[in-house]
Amino acid sequence: MSPDVHHHRSLRVVVDHARELDDILGSAIERLQRTAAANPCCGILVTREAAGEYVVAHDESVPYGLTHQRA
Repeated sequence: MSPDVHHHRSLRVVVDHARELDDILGSAIERLQRTAAANPCCGILVTREAAGEYVVAHDESVPYGLTHQRA
């Protein structure tokens, strides 16, 4: 029997204009939702790092199927 291996991914999102933010964050979230579906273990956390910079990541503190935002 092999152990379960969970590969947690993250994507860094950088935008120059606020009008780009929703589309680019939405695309990043969709990518991680697809990878999470193959190995459902956690949800997605969006974290604002700085002005125009975000990290979208699989996070075990977020229940599978949900996306949370941390400022």
